[in-house]
Amino acid sequence: MNEKIGFLHQVLAQTRKEVQKVIIGQETVVDMALIAIFCGQHALIEGVPGVAKTLLVRTLAHVMKCDFSRIQFTPDLMPTDITGTYVFNMQKNVFSLVKGPVFTSFLLGDEINRAPAKTQSALLQAMQERLVTIDRRTHQLSPVFTVFATQNPIEYEGTYPLPEAQKDRFMLKISMDHPQRGEELALAKRMLGAEAPERVLAAGQVKQVLTPELLLKLRGILEQIFVKEELLGYIVDLVRRTRSHQGALAGAGPRATQALLLASRACAAVDERDFVTPDDIKLMAAPVLDHRIVLRPEYEIEGLTPREVVDGILKEIAVPS
Repeated sequence: MNEKIGFLHQVLAQTRKEVQKVIIGQETVVDMALIAIFCGQHALIEGVPGVAKTLLVRTLAHVMKCDFSRIQFTPDLMPTDITGTYVFNMQKNVFSLVKGPVFTSFLLGDEINRAPAKTQSALLQAMQERLVTIDRRTHQLSPVFTVFATQNPIEYEGTYPLPEAQKDRFMLKISMDHPQRGEELALAKRMLGAEAPERVLAAGQVKQVLTPELLLKLRGILEQIFVKEELLGYIVDLVRRTRSHQGALAGAGPRATQALLLASRACAAVDERDFVTPDDIKLMAAPVLDHRIVLRPEYEIEGLTPREVVDGILKEIAVPS
């Protein structure tokens, strides 16, 4: 293992340690968020209110010394509320840009499915190209710009489901469940004193391990994680099988193949290895493919879920030796 990959492992471990000073439990969720960030991609976080989705992203932004913005999506939210707009400056007799919250490093789109498609689409160019066009003028966003969009998996009344093209822009769907009893008990005890998560973050007890510049360098080091050619074929076969599954109306596209490869490589780095194993691919298959599979109505009525489709495919496709 070379020194650069060893340094990547060290930084990842330190980052996890600092985040876990605030986020109790949820180790898998933290790892998934780190995988999305280090791959330069975006994540969809699905969880009921109160499981610390916003706090997670705020903590990650602090640890990585990145700017943080939050947008509460509502039915009356307009695209310019996200991107910003040009306002006439009477003193200078020119139009000046008033930047919207998209001009940041880490953007939390809270309950993204509460806004209509016109507003949701304002994020598409930013997510794909890290550019924003306002009044025919294009502006560059931060090179580490990352979107974390949240959804409530229970309440769908008055929501606008994300179109498939936009869901495909999210590398991962992270499911954030309630904490275990022991974790929730530990949280309750901490709330009685000075170690409450919000206080720990506000008091500066969480160290800043990274900078945006270092994050970009580490993304380059991540490319040195070795992937056997047989595993490339395994990834392709898994993704292609989602398109021919009897329960799927539409399967995952080529972007999912790329996402699964990148996520598996980052998963190996989180596990402090310099090579990808089939277990890395299996672990990342559901988060990468789950939100990209559209079920046939008759199978959906019978209770089939995209996760079950992915689990079935993993059992069906032979693992390369």
